[in-house]
Amino acid sequence: MSLFIQSIINSIIEIIIFSAIPFIWWLVTARKDTSFFKWIGLKKPEGGKKTALWTIGAAVAFMLVSLLVMYAVSGVGTATSDFADKGFAALPAILVYVAFNTGLPEEIVFRGFLLKRFASRFGDHAGNIMQSVLFGLIHGVLFISSVGIPKALLITLFTGGIGWLMGYINEKKAGGSIIPSWCIHTAANIFSGICSAFVLFK
Repeated sequence: MSLFIQSIINSIIEIIIFSAIPFIWWLVTARKDTSFFKWIGLKKPEGGKKTALWTIGAAVAFMLVSLLVMYAVSGVGTATSDFADKGFAALPAILVYVAFNTGLPEEIVFRGFLLKRFASRFGDHAGNIMQSVLFGLIHGVLFISSVGIPKALLITLFTGGIGWLMGYINEKKAGGSIIPSWCIHTAANIFSGICSAFVLFK
């Protein structure tokens, strides 16, 4: 139970921290025009079934990429290492952690804030590339010291590619909603957390 409660507390803190700069930016530049939630993309996705199919397909792709990444970093501490070898007892904590501690905060920053700001300044295509490069780099840099440059570069390319796909789905298929990428991100992280909980990679 303590792991579950800790996941809730950590999630609240993460959401507040990751939302702080976007919220301040919205207060200064857009609060008279729209609500913060619509501005950041926390709104109902457009596109109906087509968007749902894109979301499901991307989630499956992200899970497959996760397999490669987990294999590359096997034996190295990751975001889901706290759940290692805890089995079914870790599932409630995993669900909270991946949805609200990593998934939502990262989507608010990368697809909700950075992509939309970059796109408004440099155009949709360039904006999506820029946010995906940053998304990939941040994930790759975290592992350079533990897995070396070649594997870190591989992680950067994989996560950057998925970041681009999530941005594309949000902006081109879902009308700017970050709900699809949040679902994709959460599904892939649940998969990673379960792999960790049942020690599928050593």
